[in-house]
Amino acid sequence: MSDPVVICECFARDGLQHETAMLSAQDKIAAIDAFTAAGFRRIEATSYSNPARVPAFQDATEVLAGIHRRDGVRYKATCPNQRAVARAIADLDAGHGAEELSLLVSATEAHTERNLRTSREKQWANVAEMAAAADGRFTLVGVISMALGCPFEGYVDPGSVVADVQRFAEMGVRLVTIGDTTGYATPSTVRQLFRRLLAEVPEVVPVAHFHNTRGSGIANCMAALEVGATHFDSSIGGVGGHPAQIQYGEGLTGNVATEDLVNLLEAEGVDTGIDRDALLEASRLCERLLGRELYSLVARSGFGLRMKEPEHA
Repeated sequence: MSDPVVICECFARDGLQHETAMLSAQDKIAAIDAFTAAGFRRIEATSYSNPARVPAFQDATEVLAGIHRRDGVRYKATCPNQRAVARAIADLDAGHGAEELSLLVSATEAHTERNLRTSREKQWANVAEMAAAADGRFTLVGVISMALGCPFEGYVDPGSVVADVQRFAEMGVRLVTIGDTTGYATPSTVRQLFRRLLAEVPEVVPVAHFHNTRGSGIANCMAALEVGATHFDSSIGGVGGHPAQIQYGEGLTGNVATEDLVNLLEAEGVDTGIDRDALLEASRLCERLLGRELYSLVARSGFGLRMKEPEHA
């Protein structure tokens, strides 16, 4: 495993969508700037969701225009429909667009109907139209929710997830997020799925996006790493998951805490490229912004010892 590990910091979008209190655009900009300073090469910055339905991201353009960018860092925005893509293009033309756009599908029909209010085939048609509308101007990131288990349908066939990744690949998408949306994954199911993805769709980079609903998020990250995964999503403080108004999470739905993931990877000798002191500063900032102690254990204890010499994983 010679490729570098890349962690996408998701606090500003996937994290904040779960919060009932809305941060100001300036607070979001301060957080994203702190993530940039800490060395993240991919940062999920915002969403172009309909402001009437998701008011937390009505400031998407203001946030993208206000952040201090650094060469080599890519900022990502979620796009639910063609109107969102049009907004992303307008921001890009104005000189402050996102470099990446996320396009979402679900692995199961039942979750698609409840979360996206459509069928899988109609959502795939929607994604195809958005990919065409983006016209090669962005890095497109496919997102597959419920890829490792669904609260409505239970077991999800890994073969169907592989087929979904292949479908993204046919659209020219080369980065696909594999979402364990409600934390059903285990290390063995993660190894099985990621081995198949890396072998059967080698042109696509799978991104491990695991929720810590049942306490197995970091173990699942390490399982993905063991079989060759190089890209991970996490959120400072472990905040986020699915939107706050959705109630099928069966408890805490938060993402893997970035601080804890970086700590474990670095302790195992995997160089993440993240400045640990700057990461803890960003962690403290996020706690101040949300006004409470968040879920990272490392935020309380500090980083552990590096038990191995750093190496690229």
